[in-house]
Amino acid sequence: MAKERSERGDRRDRDNREERDSEFIDKLVHINRVAKVVKGGKRFGFAALVVVGDQKGRVGFGHGKAREVPEAVRKATESAKRGLIRVPLREGRTLHHDIDGRWGAGKVTLRTAPPGTGIIAGGPMRAVFESVGMQDVVAKSKGSSNPYNMVRATFDALKKQTSPRAVASRRGKKVSDVLRRRGGEAVAE
Repeated sequence: MAKERSERGDRRDRDNREERDSEFIDKLVHINRVAKVVKGGKRFGFAALVVVGDQKGRVGFGHGKAREVPEAVRKATESAKRGLIRVPLREGRTLHHDIDGRWGAGKVTLRTAPPGTGIIAGGPMRAVFESVGMQDVVAKSKGSSNPYNMVRATFDALKKQTSPRAVASRRGKKVSDVLRRRGGEAVAE
């Protein structure tokens, strides 16, 4: 009976894990093939960079290495799910404010955009924005075009993003006091 109960628990855990995993979309950003020269030829290995997100403000990235591509992608996806961050979005579609991010020689600038603009960004940054669920953003990459540096610089910028609610609570004010007035009206979140 105890064995039967533990099997049922295992099945339930597996179902919950699959349900949780299904809410995420993953995007393969880059695969790097490396060769090790050994006696008798070359031995190839693969490194994968993957971005994972739920398209509701949570996003993460991961790096995995293996001898085969699918195994490297699987490891990278698991790594990405372990390091998710939450990004506050204005109206569920864009950033609250313009921001710069940096990682190594990679520098990025992210700007808010009006509705209908779309995602104007380079490849690795585009994958991050699609995974986080952003619809309108203008981004510019300066410096390194290495996908690892670009993704890390983008995450650096997204971590600095703050919502008016967080700023108001930190200052001990109301959200309407913190928001700038445009045309006589307070801007809603």
